Amino acid sequence: MFFKKVTKNIETPRGKVIPFLNQKGGVGKTTMCFNSAHALAQKGKRVLCIDMDPQANLSLLFGVDTSETDQYSIHQLLVNSVRELKSLHSVCLVDDVIVEGEVDIIPAGQELSGFELTMAAISSPRQLILKKFLEKNDLLNRYDYILLDCPPTLGLLVVNAICAGHGVIVPFRPDDFSKKGLNHFYDMLEDVQDMGIVDVPEILAHVPNLVDNRRKVEEQDLHEIKEMIGERLGEDRVVNPFYNRAQLVKSQASKKSVFDYSSKEYSHLHQQFHEIADIIETWNAN
Repeated sequence: MFFKKVTKNIETPRGKVIPFLNQKGGVGKTTMCFNSAHALAQKGKRVLCIDMDPQANLSLLFGVDTSETDQYSIHQLLVNSVRELKSLHSVCLVDDVIVEGEVDIIPAGQELSGFELTMAAISSPRQLILKKFLEKNDLLNRYDYILLDCPPTLGLLVVNAICAGHGVIVPFRPDDFSKKGLNHFYDMLEDVQDMGIVDVPEILAHVPNLVDNRRKVEEQDLHEIKEMIGERLGEDRVVNPFYNRAQLVKSQASKKSVFDYSSKEYSHLHQQFHEIADIIETWNAN
């Protein structure tokens, strides 16, 4: 007797994962991720942010401090997703950890700094832990976009973000250190591509951030970085600079997005973050 093989029509999840990456600290990744998420939410999209940085600054912007509460974090969820670490599992589900709001957040905590050590002994692919966690919990069908705020390193957390990502946003400051850091970042993307286990995410935009327009040297550095990006990638994909505005500092200090302010002095920032959201939306539609 022969049995007819039944094949299920498995639809590709509609959600996209977008890491905000730069190995250099102090370039405004967290603020860029936070406000871009709210810009997408303004367009009616369902957005989840995941804080992948042990410093947990994105979590704090959302008003979540795991060090002062019993709130679980992304670390416990990732550990729980690895069968080999059953002895370390916590009694928590993803919905116990997601903090809901206009934009939802899975927070981070200091324990995430031990992620690489915790995963050192497992035999399953360590680079795919985050990717498998997102798939297992069907988060790519629950959300239109999942934005990742990543630490300023090129360690295992960032490799996981790259392997889970579909498109990447790269904030940077126009200085000599950024040129070196961006080249190291491109080298890492090539290393991930050479692994052959996932498709390397597309670079959606380079975002010059915290630019001081009073310093002429930054204009020269920005020009050189654009040329370097063009030579390395074939095109620059550098958006208009985000200047170091007092309004951005004020909103961050108040733990609010720029869209929480309706005054005219914030209108330019509204426009710029909507442009980032438009880049993401246009790319996703193609």
